[in-house]
Amino acid sequence: MGETAPSAPQQKTRLWPLAVVALGAAAVTFVAVALLTNIFERKHTEVTVARVVELTDTTYDAATWGLDYPAEYDGFLATANFTASGHSTALVPAVAERVVAGDDTVYPDSRDQTTASKLVADPRLVTLWKGYAFAIDYRHLRGHQWMLTDQRETLRVLARQQPGACLNCHASTLPVMEELGQGDIEAGFAAMNKLPYAEAAALAEHPVQCVDCHDPETMALRVTRPALANALTALKASQGIADYDVNRDASSEELRSYVCAQCHVEYYFAGEGKTLTFPWADGLDINAVWQYYSEVENADGTTGFTDFTHAITGAGVVKAQHPEFETWSAGVHAANGVSCADCHMAYQTVNSQKVANHQVTNPMADPNASCGACHSQSEAELRQRVDVIQNRFVDSRDRALDALTQLIDNIGQAQGVSEAQLDLARQFQNKASFYVDYAYSENSYGFHAPDYLQRILSQSLDAARQGQLALLGMTAEQLAASDVALANAEAADGLGI
Repeated sequence: MGETAPSAPQQKTRLWPLAVVALGAAAVTFVAVALLTNIFERKHTEVTVARVVELTDTTYDAATWGLDYPAEYDGFLATANFTASGHSTALVPAVAERVVAGDDTVYPDSRDQTTASKLVADPRLVTLWKGYAFAIDYRHLRGHQWMLTDQRETLRVLARQQPGACLNCHASTLPVMEELGQGDIEAGFAAMNKLPYAEAAALAEHPVQCVDCHDPETMALRVTRPALANALTALKASQGIADYDVNRDASSEELRSYVCAQCHVEYYFAGEGKTLTFPWADGLDINAVWQYYSEVENADGTTGFTDFTHAITGAGVVKAQHPEFETWSAGVHAANGVSCADCHMAYQTVNSQKVANHQVTNPMADPNASCGACHSQSEAELRQRVDVIQNRFVDSRDRALDALTQLIDNIGQAQGVSEAQLDLARQFQNKASFYVDYAYSENSYGFHAPDYLQRILSQSLDAARQGQLALLGMTAEQLAASDVALANAEAADGLGI
């Protein structure tokens, strides 16, 4: 005889737990989908615009774009407003008549106010860059509206000869390149780079404008600066991707960071043409960049790029710039698809319409807007998290800078030391200087990639102490990494040495 089939009540008794589980799973799925949808909508909200004017590639003035996009233009104008932070708390009066040691020229300043000097706050930086333009004027950042004015007024371009390549990151360069190249952007780029800075800057009317980042017909993001387009082609080639064209091949989400990478990067001026170049052919990691610089072939037949000869030690030194994009690329936000714009241009509602905040400001100006799309913590908790990261960064940075300034002093005062020992110590000085400078000049104070920047600072500290040991007679072989360290670095794709 077969088993008796269970009664209907028994079936209900056994099936109700499954129903509860199914309802719970459905609820979880609904919440997850709602969250993802909210984030997606924040990233990709379409804006309906009633066109007042027709925009073209030669509509260079953002004020004209503002007739069609008034909310975005108002945000753009707000970049003129100073946003205080824990590291740059207030503007200071500009000095009307400035002088530079050893120079009889008086340099007027047309500004009423400017940001505070980092050199005054941290005199170690003067020692770091002794003999280079940054040792005479280096200040905190402020908004995009000031990028051209502040560069024209810095003593780095007034008291020192600089190439037009400096203009690339401080002006709306599309019209300049159009004019110099007679419509050929690449030719105009090459011509602008090698002009004296004053001549190139005289051709620029505006700081960055809408046309530098947006297609005027579709409003799609685009890259207009050849240096980034060329660098991404080289970077992708190193990854096995041939013939990469950023404006053809990049996704809309990638472009939300690439438009920022047109300027917020490490770079150098290559060759006699002073061609603005991003050293990415071997990768974005600082060790790959350091390797790239060590292999640059100079016009005089020597190998290894340096920006200047240090006035105290005689060492050739590479000056780091502002590698925010490369550092962000090594961080958790990039790994999770969070773009530069998601944090620095958080969406806001203006006249019942959701638009990106074109003030492009410090995310801590409104943590709820910049972080709240993904993080549920309170504003106080978010601020505390940022403070902890940045305070730890400053602590490590101070140790690395102290070690480097001690090494510079040791080399400058060295007596009875062989030329071979001095040369080795100078090599370590160059590496220690570039690595700590890279971290210092990256303007997130450790936030964009905390563990990555801690690694960079530890490498700088290590190089400075190795330089001191070289002065005591230790050889390069004795100071080389151990077999265990090399094996560990190899296992980690060489990122630790």
